[in-house]
Amino acid sequence: MLKKEIEKRLTQQLNLEFSSANLYLQMSAWCCRQGFDGAASFLKAHFQEEIQHMLRLVDYLNDHDVSFVIEAITPPIESKSLAAIFEQAYQHECCNTKKIDELVSIAKDLKDSSTFHFLQWYVAEQSEEEKLFKSIRNKLRLAGKSESSLLLIDQNSRTYVKSP
Repeated sequence: MLKKEIEKRLTQQLNLEFSSANLYLQMSAWCCRQGFDGAASFLKAHFQEEIQHMLRLVDYLNDHDVSFVIEAITPPIESKSLAAIFEQAYQHECCNTKKIDELVSIAKDLKDSSTFHFLQWYVAEQSEEEKLFKSIRNKLRLAGKSESSLLLIDQNSRTYVKSP
């Protein structure tokens, strides 16, 4: 049986993952409307990945007979550039990492080894996510407003999509 604090925090994380999925789907749509098809595909794949992250939490909570409410809503995306989209995505991943680290710390403090072990997958995943988004963000910073550089980065965005 999970302690109430862990139940509450895992539910919050579930909603953060759902919010992340919504954010990436909206970012994907923005990229599509701007003609950045590679970035749109990349972000759509991340939408699907975040849904999987959420579902892992759903399964874990269900396995422990925890009731939860899915309530995440993400505000619409309004951006002026591809660089701004990926800066926002990178900052979002940094925030998500912080929340996972807090959860790990709480599980450790409460001596909840099952949850602590479960969260290790998220720790590794967040490390990869931050590195990936930081890399894209940095490339976009280097490109500046060069249309040919942005086009090249957009085309290469498809290579960052993980295979299922």
